[in-house]
Amino acid sequence: MDSERQPVRVVIVDDEELVRMALRLVIDGEPDLTVVAEAADGDAAITVVDEQRPDVVLMDVRMPGRDGLSATSELLTRAVPPRVLMLTTFDSDDLVLGALRAGALGFVLKDTRPAQILEAVRTVAEGEPVLSPAAAARVIAAATGPQSAHVRESSRAAARKKLSTLTERERETAEAIADGLGNPEIAQRLHISIATVKAHTGNLFAKLTVENRVQIALLVRDAEE
Repeated sequence: MDSERQPVRVVIVDDEELVRMALRLVIDGEPDLTVVAEAADGDAAITVVDEQRPDVVLMDVRMPGRDGLSATSELLTRAVPPRVLMLTTFDSDDLVLGALRAGALGFVLKDTRPAQILEAVRTVAEGEPVLSPAAAARVIAAATGPQSAHVRESSRAAARKKLSTLTERERETAEAIADGLGNPEIAQRLHISIATVKAHTGNLFAKLTVENRVQIALLVRDAEE
């Protein structure tokens, strides 16, 4: 990162003090990142984010009182919303799915290695989504399980209509994203450069009117038989 650029400003939202403390220690140890505030619930998160105007919010999904989904939905209505990275233990897949549908840029498990959390924060700060293959599989499974079969039936036609606007390469990129592949793996599968993958992904965001890779994956799944 350019030494003249200001550090990425981060707010940590989690009801567990030890989690907040650990995340602060990890993040504040980096010269290009800084924690500007903490919050223990969704209401407090909205207050501190409005006060501090951070670049990134690390948002716990499940908290007493106002949960992370509700807080995220409200924060994303701001004129200049922060980039939201969800924190989860994956005992609440539906909440994570809802947050991603609302526009959160991704999520990480709380037991993720510190180096990966730091990379996720930097990636989200640049406006890029963060979604591991394992995480993608869990969320997509939650969205396409038997309990939401009626939702899939009603959305299949709409998903197919949207996907019909894509070029062949864009469709292949969307399918690779739905398989949980990252940019390097997509480039290898399609025999194209990572820059081209990023270009196709940008086109997908615009044509499909989505905010993150999970939404692309869900459209692909919805369109399947």
